Amino acid sequence: MHYFYLLLAIIGEVIAINALKASEEFTKIIPTAIVVIGYCCTFYFLMLALRVIPVGIAYAIWAGVGIIIVTLMAYLLFEQALDKPAIVGIFLIILGVVVIQLFSETVGE
Repeated sequence: MHYFYLLLAIIGEVIAINALKASEEFTKIIPTAIVVIGYCCTFYFLMLALRVIPVGIAYAIWAGVGIIIVTLMAYLLFEQALDKPAIVGIFLIILGVVVIQLFSETVGE
């Protein structure tokens, strides 16, 4: 269940950060409201995940997976393309999350 909470925290962050871009510096009310609600949900579900998952591991997964999804959404929604070094960096983030999940003994049960 704790990984489900972490997934919800990631989804909330992805929604909030894309709404932040769409809010145009908080000048649009609906995207601004989505930012506030999204981050409230994000931190609530992250708090629940932290009951079991160590904070360093949860944050690494939350940030890493969030970066990957936000990058994909930025490409799809805002037509923001990546250059080769950015793609390599994101691949290394993915690799880091995989290494943590497969080999770390600190991942919560």
